[in-house]
Amino acid sequence: MKLLIFGSTGGTGRHIVEQALEQGHTVTAFVRDPSKLSLQHPNLKTFKGDVMNRESLIPAMQGQDAILSALGSPANKVGVMRSQGTKNIIEAMESTGIQRLICQTSLGYGDSLKVLDKTSFIFKYIIVPFVLRKTFKDHELQEQHIKKSKLDWVIVRPGNLTDKAKTGVYQHGFAATDKNIQVEVSRADVADFMLKQLSDRTYVHQTPGVSY
Repeated sequence: MKLLIFGSTGGTGRHIVEQALEQGHTVTAFVRDPSKLSLQHPNLKTFKGDVMNRESLIPAMQGQDAILSALGSPANKVGVMRSQGTKNIIEAMESTGIQRLICQTSLGYGDSLKVLDKTSFIFKYIIVPFVLRKTFKDHELQEQHIKKSKLDWVIVRPGNLTDKAKTGVYQHGFAATDKNIQVEVSRADVADFMLKQLSDRTYVHQTPGVSY
């Protein structure tokens, strides 16, 4: 498939790019700064643009089969990139006729709030309300934009992200009250799950969590 990947220089995005290429896909990495993507491959090209500028997205969409997004920003630089950037992606997809969107958000807010009961006191009562509050709020708005769209979307909600190796063994689609999840998963495994959604329609128009 021909894939356009947003957030491709971030933690999860890099794994999506690498694994997509390993699987034989043709990948376009949408980036603001091409120098941040050091990977080289015959089936990889970069497209320089700004996700906050909708018009710059449309040329990158041409000829693509599906879009994967792992947009993110540091907790201390939270703005509206996830929500507004995703809104721009959706509008560009709708104008170019691309239907398949796989987007990473997060567990821990909205109807997945109960998973926080499985996290530490510090994470639940200090990190979430004081450090991640604005990030989660932007994620909620991001999800609202996706759910209102007419796309074939899957919102992938991982637990706390780690840099551990890909295992291919993780839980997904669980209830927020599931007591058996660790609320933790590697970025590599999240990328693995996201790519699987390209050929599996089980979670179309759903918000599966991913965790060990």
